[in-house]
Amino acid sequence: MSNFDPNAILRGAQLTLVGAHRALQNPQLFTTTHYRQAAIAVCAGLAIRIIINVPIYAVKLLIFLLSLFVDLDQETWDDKVVNGLDFISNSVLQIPFFLMTIMGSITPALDNLFMDSLRWVDQTYIQKHESDDPTTLRALYYPTLKMYSTHGGNAAKKEEKSFVDGVLLFTAKYGRRATISLAIYALTFVPLVGPFVLPAASFYTFNKAVGPVPAGVVFAFGLILPKRHMVSFLQTYFSSRSLMSRLLQPYFRRIRFTKQQKKIWFIDRSGVLFGFSVAFTIMVKVPLLGVLIYGIAEASTAYLITKITEPPPPPGSDNMEFIASEVRWKNKHLLLNLPLDKLDEFNTKMTGAGHVGKVSHLQEIPRRQFT
Repeated sequence: MSNFDPNAILRGAQLTLVGAHRALQNPQLFTTTHYRQAAIAVCAGLAIRIIINVPIYAVKLLIFLLSLFVDLDQETWDDKVVNGLDFISNSVLQIPFFLMTIMGSITPALDNLFMDSLRWVDQTYIQKHESDDPTTLRALYYPTLKMYSTHGGNAAKKEEKSFVDGVLLFTAKYGRRATISLAIYALTFVPLVGPFVLPAASFYTFNKAVGPVPAGVVFAFGLILPKRHMVSFLQTYFSSRSLMSRLLQPYFRRIRFTKQQKKIWFIDRSGVLFGFSVAFTIMVKVPLLGVLIYGIAEASTAYLITKITEPPPPPGSDNMEFIASEVRWKNKHLLLNLPLDKLDEFNTKMTGAGHVGKVSHLQEIPRRQFT
């Protein structure tokens, strides 16, 4: 429960606001390159959405043609069919969210946006503490992370494969998840058993991810909430986890945790990550604006990283030791108990591997870049 308590979720939501505000102050956020990538993503998203929704459009067209010959003004079944199809598309299959998150596999712009924003976070940190003793400041993130390869050993070969493989892998995962979602939603219509399907599925998932206490609370609410609200809540939760995983990819491409280490890393920070991502998850579904919101979310994640991790050492022999030390969130209680106006003072003094290269990092970001 301590990983997913209300205080952790609230702090994550606060980091959303502070991170978005910090990202929007970056003059490099709205460059021509980012605008061009966003425009391409919007057009591609609209095209894919139209293709995926062809069956739904076909049913709506059939109902419209039927209404030319049959008076449907007094009927309600046609509205139920249309609303049901829209609900399945938007809430059960999460098609708008799928289109937004797959953009991370199509274009490298989000990785570049993350790194540009991380540099801006470092610059702002130095600016806010330029009157402080440099020996008390944390090490910077950007100068070190930019030394890491995003493809590991055979960079050229992996980079060539990354686009197709990334899209196919994400599409396969989405297809499997969509099939399970449809199956569970269909089971809710089974007499007697149906009312318990969503609460049971939610308990199983939450218990596995965040523990029995939150799972029990969700199960109890599932018994009394209308089915549509419960479906929307569960899909928002699952989507927020998926979105957070996508937003953190630029970090995990460079700092390579094992699968088990990454699982523990996410569980240890689950409350803060959920609080951070849930608002972005809802806004990303907004037509047309969703892609732009996704970009702001990626930029804000750069700020989040500086609060829930230690600055990494340069690539070298001590990387494995650093990764092992990062699996558990050592400064969790310090961040959760810190007043909101003191967030920029958090992690001022570094411990462990984070102090490596402090002086050279300070010199790598010229003070003239603040202006």
